[in-house]
Parts: sequence; C-alpha cells; structure tokens
Amino acid sequence: MNEARLDPDQLLARVERDKAKAKRGRLKIFFGAAAGVGKSYAMLLAARERRAENLDVIVGLVETHGRADTEALLAGLEILPTRKIDYKGAVLQEFDIDAALKRRPAIILVDELAHTNAPSSRHPKRWQDIRELLEAGIDVYTALNVQHLESLNDDVGQIAGIRIWETVPDTVFEDADEVELVDLPPDELLLRLREGKVYLPQQAQHAIQNFFRKGNLIALRELALRQTTNRVDAQMLDYREDNAIREVWQVNERLMVCIGPNVLAERLVRAGKRLATSLRSAWIVVYVETPELARLPAEKRDGILRVLRLAEQLGAETVTLSAPEMSEALIRFARERNINKIVVGKPSRRGWRRWLLGSVVDVLISHAHNINIYLLGSPQLGEREELEAELSLFKKSPLPGLRQRIPSKTRRRYRGYLWALAVTLLCTAVGKMLFGKVELANVVMVYLLGVVFVATHFGRGPSVLASLLSVGVFDVLFVQPFYSLSVADSQYLITLLAMLVVAFVISNLMVNVRAQAKVAAHRERRAAALYAMSKELAVAQSEQQIVATAVKHLYAEFSSRNVILFANPAGRLVYPKQHSLPQSLRGTDLSVAQWVYDHNEMAGHGTHTLPGSAAIYFPIQDEDKAIGVLALLPVNLRRVFLPEQQKLLETFLRQIGQAVARLRFAEQAKSTQLQIEAERLRNSLLSAISHDLRTPLSTIIGSASALVEDEGHLQAQHRLELGRAIYDEAERMANLVNNILDMARLDAGVVELNKQWHPVEEIIGTVLTRLQKHLAGRKVSVSLPPGIPLVFVDAVMIEQVLINLLENAVRYTAAGSELEVFAQYVGNTMEISVADHGPGIPKGLEDKLFEKFYQARHESAQSGVGLGLAICRAIVEVHGGRIRANNKPGGGAIFTFALPNDESPPLMEPEE
Repeated sequence: MNEARLDPDQLLARVERDKAKAKRGRLKIFFGAAAGVGKSYAMLLAARERRAENLDVIVGLVETHGRADTEALLAGLEILPTRKIDYKGAVLQEFDIDAALKRRPAIILVDELAHTNAPSSRHPKRWQDIRELLEAGIDVYTALNVQHLESLNDDVGQIAGIRIWETVPDTVFEDADEVELVDLPPDELLLRLREGKVYLPQQAQHAIQNFFRKGNLIALRELALRQTTNRVDAQMLDYREDNAIREVWQVNERLMVCIGPNVLAERLVRAGKRLATSLRSAWIVVYVETPELARLPAEKRDGILRVLRLAEQLGAETVTLSAPEMSEALIRFARERNINKIVVGKPSRRGWRRWLLGSVVDVLISHAHNINIYLLGSPQLGEREELEAELSLFKKSPLPGLRQRIPSKTRRRYRGYLWALAVTLLCTAVGKMLFGKVELANVVMVYLLGVVFVATHFGRGPSVLASLLSVGVFDVLFVQPFYSLSVADSQYLITLLAMLVVAFVISNLMVNVRAQAKVAAHRERRAAALYAMSKELAVAQSEQQIVATAVKHLYAEFSSRNVILFANPAGRLVYPKQHSLPQSLRGTDLSVAQWVYDHNEMAGHGTHTLPGSAAIYFPIQDEDKAIGVLALLPVNLRRVFLPEQQKLLETFLRQIGQAVARLRFAEQAKSTQLQIEAERLRNSLLSAISHDLRTPLSTIIGSASALVEDEGHLQAQHRLELGRAIYDEAERMANLVNNILDMARLDAGVVELNKQWHPVEEIIGTVLTRLQKHLAGRKVSVSLPPGIPLVFVDAVMIEQVLINLLENAVRYTAAGSELEVFAQYVGNTMEISVADHGPGIPKGLEDKLFEKFYQARHESAQSGVGLGLAICRAIVEVHGGRIRANNKPGGGAIFTFALPNDESPPLMEPEE
C-alpha cells in the first residue's frame, strides 16, 4: 500500500541508479557454503535454460574438477578458448577477457569469482575481469563460496583453522543483481566427498579430515544462509523505498526501543536487549528530540546520553531523531526501517492530563498498523520516591569521569519574566493612548504583539505570563466596569477567552519556531563545518596538510586541543615531528593511543576503557581498519559525547581516514608506477646490452680463436686483420660501457662541469679528428660564420655531444652520404647543428628520440643501445641549454643544441 509519493531527491537518485544499471550487464552469483554443493552444476543448468530461449550464451571458463555430470552439461554450449600463460615452467589456463569482449555474447559463464589470475594477466583478480565484462554490458554468471567473502575471512579462519587467501570484496557480492543459494546438507556433501564426486579419493579423505569436517560445514552453511537472508532483506528494503511503501511487512523480526528523559529509559534498554536476544533480531534504540526536549536541563540530557551509550555497549544501533512530534517521528522511522515491534514505557500522564495533552503510546497504538507494541511498566512509587529515583538517574554521570558544573540559568529565566511584565506595561501604555480613538480589537492586537515579542525572545514561561497579564490588564482597564475583573457585557467574555487562547497559541507557535530555528542553525553550522573540512581535505597533498587541516577544524568545532597520531612501519604510534603537543598528551598516554590503534576501539577519559587518561582517544578508520588515532583533550565532555556532536565527530574521523587513505593509495600508485618504469628500464638495458655485446663478443671470440688455433698457416696480413678486428670490437664494447656509465653519472647528478672559454671551431675540429675512422668515405662540411665568439662550456662533454650526434647520423644514413656541421650565434645563445641526408625522423617521434633506450627502427640503421641521444640531452641540460630534432625541408634530419652564453668572453691580449 502506497501512503505517500516518493521524495523528489529519492526519485532522482532512483532514476540515476536505474540509468547506471541499464548500461551495465547483470551479475548472477551462484552462492554456496563450500565446494561440491553444486554451484557449477546449477550455473550450467541455468545457462542451458537461457540457451533454450535462443539467447547467446557462451562458457568463458568453468572448472569441472573432473566431475562427469558437470562435464556432460557443457555439451552443446559454445566454449571460449582459454589463454595459455607460461609461469615458472608450468602452463596455466586463464580466462581470456579480450576474446570475451571481442565475442560479446549476451551471457557468459565465468567460474570461481575469487580466483587469482596469473601474474601477466590484465587484472590480478578474476572479479575484476568480471567487472570489466559488466561495464561492457555483458551479463555474467559466476560462482562463489561463502568463505571467500572478505568480511568473513577472519570468522572462517577461526572456524576452520585455515586462512583463506583468495577473497572477494563484499561490495561485489552486494552489487550482484541476483544471488542464487545452492544448498546441500552437510551429510549429503560428505557422502559426495566419499564417493569421489567432489575430489579425487585421496584428496577427498584429506579434505574430510581437515576443512570438510561436519562442524565446519554446519557453520559455513549457517554463514551462507545468513548472508543470503541479509541480501534478500536489503532487496526488500530497497523495493519498499523505491515504491514508497510505508506499510510494515511482517517478514523479519526488527525491534525498536523508544526512550525518553525519564526513569524508565535504562530499564527499557535492558528489556529490549532481552527481547531482541530471545527473538534473535536486530534492535534499535531511538530517542526523539522535540523542541520541548531540546530545552531540557543539561543533567537530563547527560542521562539520555548515558542510556544511549549503554545501548551501544549492549549491541544496539542508536538513533537520535529531531522532530516537532515524537509519535509521528517514531511511526515514520518504523515504517522506513520495516520495524514490526516497538518497546515503549507505559504512559506517565494520567487522568485529565493524558486526556487533554495526549500520549505517545496512545498515538502509536492508534496509527502504527501491523506493528506490535510492547509496554514496559514501572514499579509503584510515591511522588517523593519517584522524584528521588528520577534525580538519582540523571545525577549519575553519563560518562565515567564526567563531573562538570552546569552554569545556572536562573538569572536568565527571571530576566525573561521581568521582560514579560515590562512588555505588558508598555502595551498597556500604548493601549491607553489608543483607547477611545480606535476599536478595542486594535488594542487586543497591541497586546498580542507584545506576547509575540516575549515568546520570540524569552521562551514559553515568560510568554505564558505575558498572555495571562495581557488578558487580565485588558479586562481591568479596557472592559466595563473598569478596574474590576467582572464583565458588564457577556460578549466580552468571548473576547477575553479568544484573546487568551490566541495568546497561548501564538506563544506556543513562536516558541516552537524559535526552537526549530535554533536546531536548524545548529545543523547548518555542522553542515558548514563538514563542508569546509572536506573541501580543504580534498586538496591536501600530504599527510602533514591533512593533519593540520583536521586539527584546525576539530579545535574550532569541539574547542578541544587535539593531535593525530600515525604508526611507523613497525606498527607503533609515534608523535608527529612537526606538531606542538599538549603536555598531557605526552608520555604514558601514548600507550593508551597504541591500545586504541591495536583494538580499533575508543578509550580514554569519559569512556569505560582506561578512563583515568586525561584525553579521549578515537581510532581513525579506513574500511573498518585503524590507520591512526585522534587524541582529544576535552574542555567539556558534553561537547564531544552528546549524540549530535558524537555523530559529527564520527563523520570528521571518516573524512580524515578517507583523505589519508586516498593520499596513501596515490603514493602507492606512484611508487608502483616508478617500480614499473624502473623494471622497464632495467629490462630495456639488459636487452640492449645483451644484444649489443653479443655481436662484438662473437667477433672477438672468433678472431681470438683463429689466432690461438693457428699453427703457422695464417699469413702476417691475415693475423693483422684479426688483431685489428679484436681491437675495433673491444673499442666498440668500451664505448658502450662508457655510455652506460656516463648516463648513470648524469642521472645521479654527480657530474661536475669544468667550464672554460673555448673556440667553437676547435671543439668541432677535435671531434672530427677523433671520428676520422668512423667518417671514412663521407664528406663532412663545416660552416661557421666569421667572428663567431667563444663558448663557456665543458669542452670534453660538448665534444661527447657532437660525437654522439655524428655517430647517430652515421648509423641512420647510407654509407657515403654527406654530413653537415654548422653553428650560429643568436642573441646570447650559441646554436650548433648536425644535419644529414638520410631518411629523416618519423613524424611524432622528435621528442621520443631523446628517451633512454629508445631506437628508431629503420632498415639502414646499425645496432645501438639507445643511449647516445639521451646522453646528449642530459649534457646539454646540465649546461642550461636545450636540444631538439627536426626534419630538413629537402630531406634528412637535423639535430640542434643551444647553449646559453650569458657571460662576456675574456679580452684576448694582442700578441707582440
């Protein structure tokens, strides 16, 4: 039954969710307690049914484990070939996700959701493969055992005594569109094991003695049933929310305990715990803070807080609601959470007060349809005993160690009553001035305005007093007979009664509006604090920035000095290096923080764990795992432990934990990327070195072998040629090693420049002399403008740049082609260029040529390690210059490096 339309925000969220789901494929999980219950068999049966409906169904990967009945179901289904991966001498058969995406069926079967892929696979886990298939719009059938759920890993390890290493995040299970439970009683599963229908006989006997003990199977079966029940329950709640169903469905036991600021609160919580235990149901303790309850004395609010903390310790979920009407809020919450049992205390109002003012219990009984109401009675007490019991309850400290002195509000209350008297006198003076000039109704309006003013500024008590005084004074001064409470005309009785009722109603409405405005202001302030902190945390680039932001906002909101502690690699909490700690947070308090970190529980002042500490310690969590500890030195425990403040603090801590986790994940990703890059460079280096050393080594070995085995048959000319070949190849190897060492020194930044003033023509001439043998048969034209100035460089390193550029040109151009070297002085920069007439540079590779180990592929190119141009760039950049590569308009490549020449060259004295 739909009692109300969907909230617009809920409707929009539902539309967005349905839109996102429509683009994804559907995931169906065949879920079981253990291997052998028949998940793969059930999955194949479902696939054959879909195939019979003319749907495109293929088998991506199904593990039959040699079971004949399972293998028989594969007949007639298209099976996707697996991907073969060589790993440590073995050939592994893995699911081929690329082939599946290319084939793009309607439904694909991929068994063993928790499987870990081989190292060279795209994703480390199979559930990640399945997620990619779903994003591509492909429906997936898969299978999963309960012990592979991440949240149950520890429980299963404790039950079975075996650590399960392959797990699946619970979110994958929760996001599945359909979960089908495949169940088998433990005795039948053990029988299948003995018959060899699950494992081979030798393996089956070992499994029965270890993991597949009957007690283990019973426990795993209960876990599987409970997980399935929870999922069905969540689906039911989603359906109710999507369809705006407010009627309670009696499908599962849910218990709600309603407490208030009275002597029954603690007894209600304990009774609710007993009832929830007997029903084996979840239970919630709810406190509704109405505008009237928001004005309770601090002692009573502390009492409520203590009761809520007691409920949490007993295992309840605690909820604090804010609403003008308690009964309406309770009914709405019960319908939203599909609660079918409510525990409340018997009405405290009796007689005419209950008839006139009403009772929450009566409203619940009248309007909470399909909900069972349990009333808890209180022992018979006299008025004095009842008052003493209530005082003793709320005089108890809500938290151990809390003995705060509450400021008295008596003076403020008296001031409100004085203002009520003063405003009434002022309205009387105004009324006297208007009397006889306007209708009496206008004088009534003056008094009502006074009541509104008092109610707005001073609350209910003074406004009631103002209402009574206004009616009395109006009767005495403005209604005949004057100066008497009697009324000559009976119609004025109606006027006075209406005036009194209107004054009371206006007073009550204004007080409620004022209270709601105060609550709204508190909520707005908390929302603004959350937004401000989340905004700053989102742009934080280091843990120090996160800590500084968090400490600042925590102090501003809770007026408490605080510090955030993180653990070192050994798992021990340490003080931050750059933070001023309060003295009370030093020394032995670090041991309390360590306990909180290890146990992931709150401790310290105001708690039931280590209450003697001066500070309160809260774990900072990321996915239920402690990653740090907040130490808070409270000025007032109420600022921390009131329900709304505690929820705000929990939200702060979640934001801090998420920010730290985000930063650490980013650092981990960066570190992983660096490792990948280092591994790539290492592999490139090994590949290049092994390739480029093999050729000269083969020549050296062959030539040396011919010389060693010669028995005088070789002529002198041949021996000379062999020796020269050995020398040339050894020199080539030496150059290769020198390049690698030069690159290593440049990367390490240990190169010191010996910069001097040198003529450009001298540097070029030295290079051409050294490369005379390499440039044999080639024409090298040098072009230098007249009067070109000196350059302030390390001549040896710049010569190396020119050597590498010329050798690179020789390597990538045809034998005998011409090379050009020229220089020009532009502004304060010396530009030196090396050009060739070869094939040129492929488009888009102009910058990539200078990367380490990169080699352009060309049929005329000679072998190299790919470091020459990288060394050129490093040397030029060390000099503060830049290097670039381009294609010449007429064909060929040109490499130009520019060196800054900011200083003036020295004056050369003329020779005598």
